[in-house]
Amino acid sequence: MIAEALVAQNIAFGIVAAIMIFGAIRVVSSSNIVHAALWLVMVLAGAAAQYLLVYAEFVAVTQVLVYVGAVMVLFLFGVMLTRARIGKEGDLNNKNWAIGIPVSVVLFAAMSIALIRGFGDEHLPGPKDATRIDTRLVSDSIFGPYLLPFWALSFVLLVAVIGAIVLARKD
Repeated sequence: MIAEALVAQNIAFGIVAAIMIFGAIRVVSSSNIVHAALWLVMVLAGAAAQYLLVYAEFVAVTQVLVYVGAVMVLFLFGVMLTRARIGKEGDLNNKNWAIGIPVSVVLFAAMSIALIRGFGDEHLPGPKDATRIDTRLVSDSIFGPYLLPFWALSFVLLVAVIGAIVLARKD
């Protein structure tokens, strides 16, 4: 029974990871900024799905609310308020894009070496060894002592949006 659950979880992880990789490639290769933002929504939603696969429901819901909801709305708000051209643009790519490929390969190799050396012999706990953490305890530990900074950040973001609207309407 446990082995079947692990197989299904691994298959779901592979499918979600493939969708996220495809979405990430489309984010950087899209010539339309709105389409790139929508592909980024897919990548961020995939991260929330990965959290659900490891039974971190609170983190998954927070991922959806904060990143997919609030950050992407602010991003699209910024795109619309700056009057960026909606549609395809031919000159979005940097002329030195070819240097990015070897740099990314070197960074991937360095990250892989660091992860393998740091965590090479360790294994994740199986379902019978894992402990369930109550969502209420996680939310209380985050929002209990940090409620005032959380509210302050909400007001700062609200002021930023209102300021962007005021600046855009002056024209």
